[in-house]
Amino acid sequence: MSEPSKVIHVRNVGVEISENDLLQLVHPFGGATKLVMLRAKNQALLQMQDVESAVTCLQYYSTVQPSVRGRIVYLQFSSHQELTTADQTTQGRKPDQDSQPNRILLVTVHHMLYPITVEVLHQVFSPHGFVEKIVTFQKNAGFQALIQYQSSQSAIHARTSLQSRNVYDGCCQLDIQFSNLTELQVNFNNDRSRDFTNPSLPTEQRGRSSQVGYADAGSIYGLQPGTRVAYSQMGGNAAAIAAAFGGGLPAGITGTNDRCTLLATNLNTQKVDEDKLFNLFSLYGNVLRIKILKNKPDHALVQMSDGFQSELALHFLRGAMLFGKRMEVNYSKYPNITPSQDTHEYSNSNLNRFNANNLKSYKYCTAPTKMIHISSIAQEIAEDEIVGHVEEHGRVLNSKAYEVNGKKQALVMFESEEQATEALVCKHASVLGGNVIRISFSQLQSI
Repeated sequence: MSEPSKVIHVRNVGVEISENDLLQLVHPFGGATKLVMLRAKNQALLQMQDVESAVTCLQYYSTVQPSVRGRIVYLQFSSHQELTTADQTTQGRKPDQDSQPNRILLVTVHHMLYPITVEVLHQVFSPHGFVEKIVTFQKNAGFQALIQYQSSQSAIHARTSLQSRNVYDGCCQLDIQFSNLTELQVNFNNDRSRDFTNPSLPTEQRGRSSQVGYADAGSIYGLQPGTRVAYSQMGGNAAAIAAAFGGGLPAGITGTNDRCTLLATNLNTQKVDEDKLFNLFSLYGNVLRIKILKNKPDHALVQMSDGFQSELALHFLRGAMLFGKRMEVNYSKYPNITPSQDTHEYSNSNLNRFNANNLKSYKYCTAPTKMIHISSIAQEIAEDEIVGHVEEHGRVLNSKAYEVNGKKQALVMFESEEQATEALVCKHASVLGGNVIRISFSQLQSI
């Protein structure tokens, strides 16, 4: 463990979590004087007023699990004793970027339950000055846009007025930074980019982003402002899926991703195999194929049945600990996995959890937790037998066996999320008392 420091390291910071959310988290302990968001790593650094404030904060959160916007975050002392402007370089931002603002803003939209289009952005930002150009794109941090004003003064005014504000009530929060670009290049006027100084530019139907160096934004659709996302990747089950999530999508999920194949990296090559990956990724959708790469055995391709399910898996599993290593999950450049001798096929597996009659499985989607839920247990199996079946994977803090509609189930709480994850990937679909048991993460905080 790092020595006490006034700098706190925060992990599992999802795209839906804003700077203001983290500041509110530590506000009762004196507040933070500096904040660095490490979006690419889902992490953040908070500098408290002094070491004593940081110690008090971490002591409190060692007894109370901190949660921000429904996501569990993890706090520890940083190896930094002081944050400097040089620390911001790790975000890909220039050290003097904030001290020397220019006329181009980089905007990230968090908790995007409604679609954000060029027209919506223009409506929000134009009251603060003449907007010359807008370019939108999709990156790992989420939906982003570059907005170029006629003057830097307008950009400064817009950032001051709109930072951390919501476009719609309760969602679509704006995270605004100054870009280090000096001029935006817009080649097409369409739903992804617009040059308001040159209305005669052609319209591109679909293709690469108009802004060189940024990803394709074709998966963001220009719907009418004020309407809910059309859930284009959910097919005819959109209404049922939305209902399973309580009427809307989890924070940070767009429902518009069309990439089905994921790349999982930094895997423990001695312990991870295709079936263990299936047990984990099938929590978020039906898995079609998995392939561990021969030339990179700590890399694996996982093909989900649709883009929505792959987005769920990426969102909830990125940064998860598995067999002592922090797994990274990203979209693959390959649209699908070609069947081969090295490919494990799961498209017809009866262990896939999602089908037309089981859409309620979506409401159980969550990031790994310390508690697992076990179902399909034989009636004669006692609680201590259930615990004995999984306790080799970590220290069990508590457990409870119970019945629902005559079906035996159990909850088992481990000391850490990593231990619970190991139990799930190793023991899901294993046999206990003649029954094939099913395991998922529970969202309960205690038994």
